[in-house]
Amino acid sequence: MEKAWKIVLFSCLVVSFLASSSAQTCRTQTFSNNKQYANCNDLPALNCYLHWTYDQEAGTVEIAFRHISTASSRWSAWAINPSGPQMMGSQALVAFVNSSGVVQAFTTSIDTMSPSMQQSSLSFQVTNLSATSENNEMTIFAVLGISENLLSTNQVWQEGPVSNDQLGSHPFTGANLQSAGSINFLTGQSGGSASGSRTRRRNIHGVLNTVSWGILMPLGAIAARYMRVFKSADPAWFYLHVACQSSAYIVGVAGWATGIKLGSDSPGITQNPHRNIGIVLFCFGTLQVFALLLRPKKDHKYRLYWNIYHHSIGYSVIILSIINIFEGFDILQPEDHWERIYIGILIFLGIIATLLEAFTWYIVLMRRKIGSDKHSHSMNGANGANGHGARGQGV
Repeated sequence: MEKAWKIVLFSCLVVSFLASSSAQTCRTQTFSNNKQYANCNDLPALNCYLHWTYDQEAGTVEIAFRHISTASSRWSAWAINPSGPQMMGSQALVAFVNSSGVVQAFTTSIDTMSPSMQQSSLSFQVTNLSATSENNEMTIFAVLGISENLLSTNQVWQEGPVSNDQLGSHPFTGANLQSAGSINFLTGQSGGSASGSRTRRRNIHGVLNTVSWGILMPLGAIAARYMRVFKSADPAWFYLHVACQSSAYIVGVAGWATGIKLGSDSPGITQNPHRNIGIVLFCFGTLQVFALLLRPKKDHKYRLYWNIYHHSIGYSVIILSIINIFEGFDILQPEDHWERIYIGILIFLGIIATLLEAFTWYIVLMRRKIGSDKHSHSMNGANGANGHGARGQGV
């Protein structure tokens, strides 16, 4: 038995070693020309890596940018941008495989949010520009003649589709919005810190809105619809309803504000359906807050119209919230389990609402039946008394 356990343990160690050794990093990469570089970094998005050597005397940086797990129908690009970790203003090196199967490499300056991706000169000298494509890996080689003020700057990298030798726009979701960061050719430091900060803000935006509009709002509606049936829960159901909806609105406004800020920090990137639904939700949520302040008493003649308005806006907010949360999942593209968790929460809330709906109708029908029986008995009693009186008078 002990021997068997040793064999199992040894097998696990071997499998673990093979798995870790197969994981590609910049340190394990080699080049067909046996070129060696002084520095390298694993870039945090799109399966990309940067290798470079800085020659202080010559004032040049020799780079090799590698993009793995790509295809011949995709273009790859790496750029530096002194104005910030963004597309606008980037000085880019681009490579793709043309319709003849030849790898083309060229430089282009990104001056608009809809660039033509045509060859153009950069603000610094580029020599020995070339590229290779093999084994689903694109590698761009170049020597950059940069000044000292560009030794610490921003870098951007991207990939997108190629059709009939025309370079299409890259996706504006997921990892393609995280492919930016900093680079210091002198110290060897590189990374995606600026992009990471933006990603954290996007995640915070998603969490705030999911918890508020997508969970607290439905919980508040469930409390109002089903707890009020129980006489012992009055007025507790009302305070619970107000607490849930007020908390949802406050947290939701915070999430909405982060979304506005993210939009202002990303010029040229618009998520029209997600943004428009978000604006409608904010307006509807604000209307509900004012509705609470203008709530008439139960016996007021306008109470019926207020109820119709309040319920219509409330259920519209819940439906639009769920739709917009899934729009957000499509934009953020988080790991699949986060979306599955939210779907599980919705299913749970749906089951609870269905059971409570059935139980509510049962209570309502039972009360009507009891009320009807009491009314019938009281009528029979009155008729019986009148009958006896009539007979007494007839005798």
